[in-house]
Amino acid sequence: MTTPSTIGRGTTIRGSIRGDADLDIHGFVEGSVTVSGELLIAETALIKSDVSGRRVIVRGAVAGNVSAEESIILEAGARVVGDIGAPQIGIRPGALLRGNVATGAPLDLSARRAAAAPAQAAPAPATRGRAAPAAAPARQAPAARPAPAPAARPAPAPAARPARPAPAPRPAPAPAAPVVAPAAAAAQEAEHEHEHEHEHEEESTADSAGGPPPPVVPAVPKGAKAQIRRKGGR
Repeated sequence: MTTPSTIGRGTTIRGSIRGDADLDIHGFVEGSVTVSGELLIAETALIKSDVSGRRVIVRGAVAGNVSAEESIILEAGARVVGDIGAPQIGIRPGALLRGNVATGAPLDLSARRAAAAPAQAAPAPATRGRAAPAAAPARQAPAARPAPAPAARPAPAPAARPARPAPAPRPAPAPAAPVVAPAAAAAQEAEHEHEHEHEHEEESTADSAGGPPPPVVPAVPKGAKAQIRRKGGR
């Protein structure tokens, strides 16, 4: 029993791989893989192309078609996006397959690659003795219409200021007390003194005579004293 070749974990290969022995893949391969022995795709492996072998066991991820001459087994955790074909196919619980399944014969991967390749455009046959028709003049594109000017937005009206309250009316000043003229005040004092002196004289004459009471002085009409005061002040 020969020891299988191994592509270790963390190894990246970009290109096709071909071999006649068994192969274990634990890394990343971007290209087709074709072996004549058993092919093991481990849990950490990722292959972005078609794979084929005598017996294929998938535990990792394959983005491509899988073909085998004897059998294909998708273990738990396998993820295959593509078609698979082999005489015997086993899919364990937990495996994911998104594609078609064909049993009875391995898939013809070469025919599938040719169908997937884009067809090349055939050259146009050249005309003999006739000149190629001139290309029609290109139509001029219509002139672009000027964009309408944006309408001017009205300026926002200034906010009205609140009216100030009217000032409270000031209380009217109290009327000043009447000022008495100094001349009038002096006249009033002189009049009072004169009246007191006259009373004292009458009392003294009555006491010295010891006779009858003095005669009654007639009543002075109203306004006479004021005239006398005015004359005295002058």
